[in-house]
Amino acid sequence: MARFEVRLSGSGGQGMILSGVILAEAVGIQEGKQVCQTQSYGPEARGGASRSDVVISEEEIDYPKGRHLDVLLALNQESHDKYVGDLKPEGLLVIDSEAVRQYQFPNTVAVPVTRIATDDVGLRLTTNIVALGVICGLTRVCRPESLEKAILARVPKGTQEVNRKAFQLGLDAADASAPP
Repeated sequence: MARFEVRLSGSGGQGMILSGVILAEAVGIQEGKQVCQTQSYGPEARGGASRSDVVISEEEIDYPKGRHLDVLLALNQESHDKYVGDLKPEGLLVIDSEAVRQYQFPNTVAVPVTRIATDDVGLRLTTNIVALGVICGLTRVCRPESLEKAILARVPKGTQEVNRKAFQLGLDAADASAPP
């Protein structure tokens, strides 16, 4: 695999940084690839556009941040607007269909990520885990088993089953939303 860059973005407090850590652990620890995870801090942590970059490679990584994204997850309009310009022309834009209303990127998959977490899982706090399922299902950036194992190792004790359900619903949403 050549360098593969994923950016997970949303509002501060939506769990994008934790999601980046989980994805990096799945790819690096579970699958043995080279991986680097970076994140934004500062005022973003209080509600602005927050992001976590995960760079994956079979070879040594010489620069830790996303430069030419293969995948951008945008859970809100502000994140979309701020980061969509970093996507490669052939990249994949994944948006929360109920939060990002204005987009024109040609390869876009729209999934109601937050609504799935709220209505189907029953816990809005799992939006980031639903999003990881969607990203995994659409890109196969890693094996679902690797990502599930990393999720279960990171979520608070007593929430494993609800997070497992959120991840599975994200995978299911990816299957239902993938282009034919």
